[in-house]
Order: sequence, then C-alpha cells, then structure tokens
Amino acid sequence: MLSWTFGSNALAPTADAKPTLVPNIPPKKKSSMLPVLVVLFVICYSMMTMLIVEQGRTIESQRSLIHQLFSDSTELSHLKASTNIQKQRANAQAQAEAQSHSQVQNPSTQEKKDKAEGTSKLQKPVPPKYPKEGTALDDVRRVLVSI
Repeated sequence: MLSWTFGSNALAPTADAKPTLVPNIPPKKKSSMLPVLVVLFVICYSMMTMLIVEQGRTIESQRSLIHQLFSDSTELSHLKASTNIQKQRANAQAQAEAQSHSQVQNPSTQEKKDKAEGTSKLQKPVPPKYPKEGTALDDVRRVLVSI
C-alpha cells in the first residue's frame, strides 16, 4: 500500500542541493518590534499617570472652591437676614416714634377715640389669621376628599 513512498527517487537527496546553513555566515536576524512596543508602552503609561495626577489636583481645587463659595454664601445670607432685621427694627421704631408724637400732640382726642371705641391703649388690634398665599392650604389638589 505504501509502496509509492518507499524506493522513490523524489525523496532522495540530490547532488545539486546546497546546505541551508553556511558555517561562516550567521543567519539573518529578524527585526523585532518588541523594544519599540515596550518603549511606547512606558511612554503611554507615564502620560496616563500624569493625566490622573492632574485630574486629582483639579478635583481638589474645585472642591476647595466649592467649600469657599458655600461659606461665602452662608455668610451673605446671614448678613442679609441681619440687615432685614435691622430694617424692621428701624421701621418699627420710626412708627412707634410717630405714634408717640401724635399722642403727645393730641392726647385728649386720642383718649376720646379710645373711650368711644371701647379699647384701651394696652390692647393692640389683632390681625386676622389668614393663610399666606402659596401655602398648602391654597392648593386644592392636595385636599383629601373621602367618601
């Protein structure tokens, strides 16, 4: 069965065949891309590391800026509140002075009015208690209706 492979001249070495390796000349070295790739790898990772460090610095500076802005905002809101309170006190004091000047100028007419109305100077008129606009009571959608 395998007779065609044995005794065939096709596999026999010929006299014209030259040896592939010459003992005096070394074989040609194939150029390798490994050193170039290693250098590129190191460069890329160093650049990525620098990018991460810079991003960390940026994030920290933004965080500190946000904290400063928040503290400035709270300080500003406290200042606005204190100026509003001072304005209210000044308005109340001005009204009290205006009322005291009017009472000093016309004490007899003020007493007559108080006696006619049946009120005393110690009682202040109580304003009606209505809910403010924009509260939950104004919103009809929130009213619970049960059957």
